[in-house]
Amino acid sequence: MMLRSIKLVCYVSSKNSCFLNLSTSTLEQPIAKDVHDQIHSLSVHGNLQEALSLFYTHNNTNIPNSSSLSRQTYASLFHACARQKHLHGGMTLHHYILEKDPTIITDLFVTNHIINMYCKCGHTVYAHHLFDEMPRRNIVSWTALISGYAQSGHVRECFALFSGLMGHCRPNEFAFASLLSVCEEELDINYGRQVHAVALKICLDANVYVANSLITMYCKCSGSGCNGVYDDRTDEGWTVFESMEFRNLITWNSMIAGLQSRGLGDKAISLFRQMYRNGIGFNRATLLSVFSSLSECCNSDSSKRSLSRCYQLHCLAIKSGLISEVEVRTTLVKSYADHGGCSSDCYRLFSETSCHHDIVLWTAIITIFAEQDPEQALLLFCQMLREDFVPDWHTFSIVLKACASFVTEQHALSVHSQVIRKGFQEDTILSNALIHAYSRCGSLALSKQVFDEMRCRDLVSWNSMLKSYALHGKAKDALQLFRRMNVNPDSATFVALLSACSHAGLVEEGVEIFNSMPKNYGIVPQLDHYACMVDLFGRSGRMAKAKDLIHKMPMKPDSVIWSALLGSCRKHGETHLAKLAADKLKELEPNNSLGYVQMSNIYSSSGSFIEASLIRKEMRGSRVRKEPGLSWIEIGKHVHEFASGGKHHPQREFILDRLKILIGQLKEKGYVPETSFALYDTEEEHKEEQLFHHSEKMALVFAIMNEDSLPFGGNVIKIIKNIRICVDCHNFMKLASDRFQKEIIVRDSNRFHHFKDAKCSCSDYW
Repeated sequence: MMLRSIKLVCYVSSKNSCFLNLSTSTLEQPIAKDVHDQIHSLSVHGNLQEALSLFYTHNNTNIPNSSSLSRQTYASLFHACARQKHLHGGMTLHHYILEKDPTIITDLFVTNHIINMYCKCGHTVYAHHLFDEMPRRNIVSWTALISGYAQSGHVRECFALFSGLMGHCRPNEFAFASLLSVCEEELDINYGRQVHAVALKICLDANVYVANSLITMYCKCSGSGCNGVYDDRTDEGWTVFESMEFRNLITWNSMIAGLQSRGLGDKAISLFRQMYRNGIGFNRATLLSVFSSLSECCNSDSSKRSLSRCYQLHCLAIKSGLISEVEVRTTLVKSYADHGGCSSDCYRLFSETSCHHDIVLWTAIITIFAEQDPEQALLLFCQMLREDFVPDWHTFSIVLKACASFVTEQHALSVHSQVIRKGFQEDTILSNALIHAYSRCGSLALSKQVFDEMRCRDLVSWNSMLKSYALHGKAKDALQLFRRMNVNPDSATFVALLSACSHAGLVEEGVEIFNSMPKNYGIVPQLDHYACMVDLFGRSGRMAKAKDLIHKMPMKPDSVIWSALLGSCRKHGETHLAKLAADKLKELEPNNSLGYVQMSNIYSSSGSFIEASLIRKEMRGSRVRKEPGLSWIEIGKHVHEFASGGKHHPQREFILDRLKILIGQLKEKGYVPETSFALYDTEEEHKEEQLFHHSEKMALVFAIMNEDSLPFGGNVIKIIKNIRICVDCHNFMKLASDRFQKEIIVRDSNRFHHFKDAKCSCSDYW
């Protein structure tokens, strides 16, 4: 067939030789088509550089004409440049056309692709200039430029172009979607309503593409002021959703994501249930929104219910096969983290994604262990660094949260060095986390150093330092710092101040601060503030004022209020009022042992052993278990746990022998066991034995036995307790600090006690 199209022109020379003159015009089309197919294939598969190279190589040897085939080639290349945002390649190709084949620029199809390329690459000025020079335009030209300005966030230009479009032709759904996207970026619902009105007038509002964009716009624009308040009747996004005759998967995803972004997690989950019951499929975007919705409603939901939802969604992810996608796994792990999921299950999920770890997934798994197993969280962080993942500020903040649970500050110091090494030393959020971590580890000096070196302090910075002073009993320092605050205080600021006053017995100062809250700062006292005031009055022995304040509270007292009153009653022997507080506490928290234990101790201290025994019997009958007293101390690189009597420690006998010797030595210095709080009517020596086996005493002795392995040269011994330190152990630690000439720091459930030279930082007021 090809031979028929070949033109043969024979020239007979004197030597009768024949020469063939082959015209290339008939061969050009199949050759060019083959090159175009190659260029198109390379462009589609992302090999843009190879496609451009082939194009220039072919054109340098055989320049094509302005055929339809050439138009497709140019369009493919400009489309690939737009998709990869390769501005340099697109501009070079544009200049090449102007020089080699300027007639192609008049082609509307090619020019639209050039405009789109410039818009996608962010150069709307070039695109608009080319648009203005076009001899004729179509809907694609207008829409491409409107979309470009929308992506750049230029509202005025978008609306001006859209007005121009309305004067030339009927806008399509893509023009409307672009215009609505810029409205949602600007969070201006009035602009969006105008666009909606135009869509209604030209009957394009029913178009699923436009309706989906309207849902997203309304949800985003109305979300900032929603605060979880939802009303179907006034929700415009929901109205659009309900009015749609046809909904696709994007419609459902847009509505679910819109509800989630507005803090309406429960509504989003309910809509997903409806979607699933109706047999509508879901994709990765659906699951990501629903998992995020779980986090939104974790504060209002019970942890058990939220965790159950996690399990259900986990099953759906497995059944659908979406569990293999790293984004789904990451969000699932984060959901488990937010709802107290089992760390072992989450770690298995994490391990199964070993080929696709990213910093988000690492941070999610570290978050889970930071709450449940801080030591494992730190080990995971070290593993992450070994695998060359670069932590961001969020990762560091979670790791520092884990460090706050350790006995000493050496782990926080190590992480702090990494923060500096990665260039985050001036990050305000991380500085705030460091203040908290150092304070919880017993180093108020390091907390203050971080605070003093901060260039930019926010409200959290000031509050964190105030809490640190309160935790360590430095009330006067807290009050001085408050006077220096250069930001407006909030509710948390006054909780820290009132707590500091309570721990130091500064009653008048606390009352003045409490009264100044609504008067000077417009802050209405909440339950936390009243709890601090009840504690402040109660500790100082002003029980009548504490009781009167509870009766005058504008809200119902919670368990914290009654716990504070009960603790004060125990300190001052107020049996009758203590009974009231204990009964209220049992009503609010029937499984909490505090009410039973405190009443038993109060009766025991007053010699009413029969009543104490009855309380214990009632406690057993209600199947309420007392939280065991535990203490932790760090020796070398290991944390040792002690329970009362040291029953599970491998060196129990050696510790008890050394403890017996130490008790004898301290008795010579004036130590008298405080047996008035012994729980049973037993012989005096048995009461003393109960006191001697308290966990913090055993932890101290074990630290002395391993003095060479203590951090920071062994001059400071740090012990953590899970409950409040008792009077006897408090007296014991004071004398032990003098005996060994060391500072002994004990962090109990309420505060820090710094024992040194037979004195405590709390001045025996706790």
